[in-house]
Amino acid sequence: MENVRDLTLTRRRILAAAGLSAGAAALPATALLAAQSASADGLAMRNPQDLPATEGGLPALPSAAVVTLNRCAFGPRPGDIAAFQALGPNDPARIAAWVAQQLDYNSIADPEIDSRLAAANFESYGFSTDPDTLLSTLWDWYDQGNAPGGNSSSSVPRDEMTRGTFLRAMYSKRQLHEVLADYWRDHFNVFINHSSWARITYQHLDLILRQNQMGRFRTMLEAVTRSSAMLYYLDNFTSSDDGPNENFCRELFELHALGAENYLGVLQQNQVPTDPDGKPIGYVDADVFEAARAFTGWSFAYGNGGDPDNGLYYYRPSWHDRFQKTVLGVFMPQDQADEKDGKDVLDALASHPGTGRYIARRLCTRLVSDEPPQSLIDTVAALFTAQWQAPDQLKQVYEAILLSDEFRTTWGEKIKRPFEVVAGALRAGGADFTLKREDDDTNSFLWRYDDTGHELFNWPAPNGFPDQIDAWKSMTPRVACWRICNWLIEFRDDNDNYYVDVLAQTPGNVRSANALADFWIQRVFGRAIDPDDRQEIVEFMGQGFNPDFDLNLDDEDTGLRVRSMVGLLFMSPEFLWR
Repeated sequence: MENVRDLTLTRRRILAAAGLSAGAAALPATALLAAQSASADGLAMRNPQDLPATEGGLPALPSAAVVTLNRCAFGPRPGDIAAFQALGPNDPARIAAWVAQQLDYNSIADPEIDSRLAAANFESYGFSTDPDTLLSTLWDWYDQGNAPGGNSSSSVPRDEMTRGTFLRAMYSKRQLHEVLADYWRDHFNVFINHSSWARITYQHLDLILRQNQMGRFRTMLEAVTRSSAMLYYLDNFTSSDDGPNENFCRELFELHALGAENYLGVLQQNQVPTDPDGKPIGYVDADVFEAARAFTGWSFAYGNGGDPDNGLYYYRPSWHDRFQKTVLGVFMPQDQADEKDGKDVLDALASHPGTGRYIARRLCTRLVSDEPPQSLIDTVAALFTAQWQAPDQLKQVYEAILLSDEFRTTWGEKIKRPFEVVAGALRAGGADFTLKREDDDTNSFLWRYDDTGHELFNWPAPNGFPDQIDAWKSMTPRVACWRICNWLIEFRDDNDNYYVDVLAQTPGNVRSANALADFWIQRVFGRAIDPDDRQEIVEFMGQGFNPDFDLNLDDEDTGLRVRSMVGLLFMSPEFLWR
């Protein structure tokens, strides 16, 4: 990695800025290699026993607990690191036990998030786990104007979805499930503010992603293809034999399945080299055009020409192009059964080795590093393709990544995006924070959060929010994150309670500048930090007095300084790594 630390400010510069105040596997043919740029070389693995803290500009490798809870969760809450350490005699055993628990997410009791969602008094969010019931009800309430609370604005399901997603990230014990839901929402991105219909149908898309993300990619792919949110966002809901619309299929190939890395341009289909199994090694424009014909008639019910008006998936056979087609070498004869053409395309995509390579690369980029080792990508891709028909295909893939040596020994090659920064600060700070449906404090929080540039579900392009350092290292998201973290530290609700009550969570025997710094450094980071950085925090807390002298935290100025110190930790470079 080059210039990894370019994204950071030194601790001293942060203190100054804050004013010290509270304010791809080997491919089967050479044509694809010639058509695409070479993949990044794999990064060497590191061992915490022999790695200098500054080797290659990377921070020292912390414990597996810190790595796992910052990359597969939204950061540790108090007690999480100790619980992780108790899972086994060594780091590989602990990771394996934690991953096994999290992958079996339905077995994890989650009463706190249940109670907090109930306290939020949502109308539209989480009332049903049946996708069709959820969607038809939301359509009736917010498109047909029958919302029980009287407010049929499409902003209601959008705003409640945003609040519920924050609450789940902050309080759910099913942390890996939440991280993966965040990944798949970007993978199958729909711009929620595209229109009122997108706002109404987005919760349905989120639900089907959650229900399929531990299963089979092929099943997930069809569920997304049939979702009203995606059909509308990418214009397939009006695609017919009179004028097939290629928007959806272009993104289906380029973003959802094979990826642009397997695109061979304007070659004729019969000119594409094949792999040893006879599959074309990539796709061309003609495959996209033919697939667009295959998906004509895939729509949803919006009251067109006397059809139902309930928002659900609706196949229109009279709109379907019934003639023969060829996609990725798969011949589809004329007049196949309803939807059979589209399902044949989905089979061809889900089973293609290029899809395995593309999905493996994206998942490794999310869960390991911005430039994951090619050897890991190759291993995961081979598993993805070999198990494409297995009902737990994706669970096997996650496990392969998370139990790899590359996962355990990589650190400092990912940074948190604003959602992860804010959720992580709330978790580390032990926040008591209920994002209610109609609440001025909640609105104030979200207004400040949206300034970070990571407003949930609000990326206009189909490719989803970026997940690499270069996209988030500029000052705009950094400063906006600092501002909202400071606001959380200082803000009190109508009952005069702090959202992040730093003083209430500081043990009674922790009173000196040294003790306060060490307690909160461990609480926020789960590890020691550079001695010089620690000393600056101690000096800030001690204000020139003996750092071992007990401070009176009941004093207003001292209490303000403790809260400011924790805010500075949230603004530090160390807090960004994942």
